[in-house]
Amino acid sequence: MIFEILTTFPGIIEAVAGESIIRRARDKGLVEVEAVNLRDFTSDKHKTTDDSPFGGGPGMVMKLEPVFDAVDTLISRRPGKVRVALMTPQGERFDQAKAEQLARENHIIMICGRYEGVDERIRRHLVTDEMSIGDYVLTGGELAAMVVVDAVARLVPGVLGDESSAESESFSSGLLEYPQYTRPAQYREYSVPEVLVSGNHKEIEKWRREHSLRRTLERRPDLLNSAPLTEEDRRTLVRIRKEE
Repeated sequence: MIFEILTTFPGIIEAVAGESIIRRARDKGLVEVEAVNLRDFTSDKHKTTDDSPFGGGPGMVMKLEPVFDAVDTLISRRPGKVRVALMTPQGERFDQAKAEQLARENHIIMICGRYEGVDERIRRHLVTDEMSIGDYVLTGGELAAMVVVDAVARLVPGVLGDESSAESESFSSGLLEYPQYTRPAQYREYSVPEVLVSGNHKEIEKWRREHSLRRTLERRPDLLNSAPLTEEDRRTLVRIRKEE
């Protein structure tokens, strides 16, 4: 899977992509993450990528020529289907469902907005997706882009050591993940729930599902409206609510 990230600060991309799971995925050839410097697609001696907005106002706006030229070059270099995503606070809220959708793609070009945003013609005539990682403003789109890369890359087959890991994580089932414990079973006065060390896998799965439902009800009850719940799940939720 290929991620090409258009940025004026490629060092930010490389700093994140050079560590942990993404680095290992790159080393295995499962994921390619390339920081593309927009300044390489400018035509003036100062390598300018922004300009003042028409109509006046504060701040600067990212110029469209370097972005269009960069995208054209990248597409010509790798012909075929490509998604062109703009990281912007105005975009669709990025979530696990979107990550799973993007994980089915082979080639994604990501544009990192900066300053007061990008020339509107980029948004209207170049991008296929506009994405936001939350209702707040960052200095630039680089960190947001790497959040998306991390969430999507871990869904690529072979990236995680245990393929079932991604399936059991929060949001993958529509619910928050159940509590996790590891050794030692007893630390100070804190102990692991007995069922988890019982060896009874059926009871362990039952406990995990119930506590996944409990945690979701407590922290993100909105997720229950769209989660694929069984009749047993619904009965469990009724019981949990009665306990409150």
